[in-house]
Amino acid sequence: MSAPEKPARPRRGRPLDPAPARGRSAPTHARLLALRVLERVERSGAYADLALHAALARSHLAARDRALATDLVCGTLRWRGRLDFLLGHVLERDPAKLEPRVAQLLRLGAYQLTVSSRIHPAAAVDQTVRAARAAGLERAAGLVNAVLRRLSREHSEIAFPSLESDPLGHLTHAGSLPSWLAERWLEAWGAEAAAALARASNEVPPLTVRVNPLRGEREPLLAALRERFPEARACRFAPQGIVLGRGGDPGREPAFLEGRFTVQDEASQLVAVLLDPRAGERILDLCAAPGTKTTAIAEQLGEAGEVVAADRNSRRLALVGRDARRLGLANVTTREIDGTGPLASLAGPRLFDRVLVDAPCSGLGTLRRNPDARWRVRPEDLPRLAETQRALLGNAVSVLRPGGTLVYSACTLTREENEAVVEAFLSESKDVRRKPVESLPGGLRPLVAEDGFLRCLPHVHGTDGFFAAALERAS
Repeated sequence: MSAPEKPARPRRGRPLDPAPARGRSAPTHARLLALRVLERVERSGAYADLALHAALARSHLAARDRALATDLVCGTLRWRGRLDFLLGHVLERDPAKLEPRVAQLLRLGAYQLTVSSRIHPAAAVDQTVRAARAAGLERAAGLVNAVLRRLSREHSEIAFPSLESDPLGHLTHAGSLPSWLAERWLEAWGAEAAAALARASNEVPPLTVRVNPLRGEREPLLAALRERFPEARACRFAPQGIVLGRGGDPGREPAFLEGRFTVQDEASQLVAVLLDPRAGERILDLCAAPGTKTTAIAEQLGEAGEVVAADRNSRRLALVGRDARRLGLANVTTREIDGTGPLASLAGPRLFDRVLVDAPCSGLGTLRRNPDARWRVRPEDLPRLAETQRALLGNAVSVLRPGGTLVYSACTLTREENEAVVEAFLSESKDVRRKPVESLPGGLRPLVAEDGFLRCLPHVHGTDGFFAAALERAS
């Protein structure tokens, strides 16, 4: 852990440079960048990871300040519900009713004061006030200063609703969930499990990678990676998975550039394991971009077989081809097509042996990595997503050979997008059934319930939240 940031000396009469020199530490600039990203997420519904990546690419921040900006964005989004509760006590009104930019600044400061352990309280207040002035919010600097100083003194004495007497209030305020999602989790799992799920969803996830078996076995790579990632260990369920820990950048490793591994969460890796590709087969990945599951399938096939990666987004589809080249996979072809429309042109004279529908979804199983999803997704989005998911499944089976396998997966925990989609599809498709549990890969059996569905839960398995169903078309 780096040393706590110390308060900066006053710079009276000196304007803040609009663009710091490359490599120079500039903590106020890191906060300004974080503020702009949070504004984009709030104002236009931008995806936080994409907005942050673009902002960092344009910045001249040193590595330490890039890390600070990343932590500020992700941490503020992750804990927004908790931060608003705390700020509401010292403001004596809802922070969401303030001017949006001022509210975001207060959340940034509150995160540094009440959650982050890397920043000295005086520096958190000082630098957030400086960021207010640099952002053109001089009129709000006094309010920001007063509120954050009071919060610094009083936050440890503010009590959150207890799980026992007010489970919804506890999950909403202490667990930092929107109330509609907290209600669903309480109904689905009960208070104790829902609270455990909320805690797990607020943790910073470890880095996890998938070994490319065509370029070496897992154990030698694990031993090599431990030199840079001392906490590295084999995944519990994914046969080619390695958990690296929470520090470092695997994308800069020589082994990554050599195509020996791909960054991918363990639950996501298990989808290709469930699909169970066999040498010589022709396989369709219907919603392929950015390609992590496509390349996992191709690695399992080896040189014998073909994976067709289909997606409607040409820009993201290009990422599939790029990653396949890095991994040395010559058995991947890409096709730009909308999976909700006719797919006859994809199949040609030979139907597919296996089809993966990794459907677009709410992403509410990946809150550890994408904390903004909890604030971006609305309950009314779920029926629309489910309609798309059912359309994808219906089209996928039209290009699947009799006796072939169809896997549906989604990185979410909502019944509307998971069980309900599969059950509705099965009720409408008389020639499709669930694959018998005993026919599934043995290593996945502990994750498969009596209903035959695979479920990964952050608080139980230490992975992202995932759902998957293995189906087969009658011969």
